[in-house]
Amino acid sequence: MPIPRAVTQLNKKLNKALVHLAGHGWFVELEHVGRRSGRTFRVPMMAFDRGGVVTVALTYGRRVDWLANLGAAGGGRMHLGDEVLTLGAPVDLAEDEGRSRMPQPPRMMLPVLGCHDYVEIPVLARAPFRGW
Repeated sequence: MPIPRAVTQLNKKLNKALVHLAGHGWFVELEHVGRRSGRTFRVPMMAFDRGGVVTVALTYGRRVDWLANLGAAGGGRMHLGDEVLTLGAPVDLAEDEGRSRMPQPPRMMLPVLGCHDYVEIPVLARAPFRGW
């Protein structure tokens, strides 16, 4: 079972602080456009770069706005390290494949937290990050 959605309310407050970690280690900032509002949103999260794709563990399950928005728009952008990535649409991964792409300790912790869903997002282009 994924992390309960009620936790997202607390995370919205924490995200304001976590966004400053984007570009450091596994922390990234995902930029996506709302499928109904047309507004631009930025969400801090953890993602793992594999060159041509970025892998993300869906710790809140598949019913998250950022994932639906990326799918509807056919992609988005991500601040990862010192780069900004132009991304394509997300693709579902089998649990074993997704987990195998996670480094330790997340690989061990994710199943304990109830995370069984993963996606890969194709990287279409890379450029130096100069701010949003």
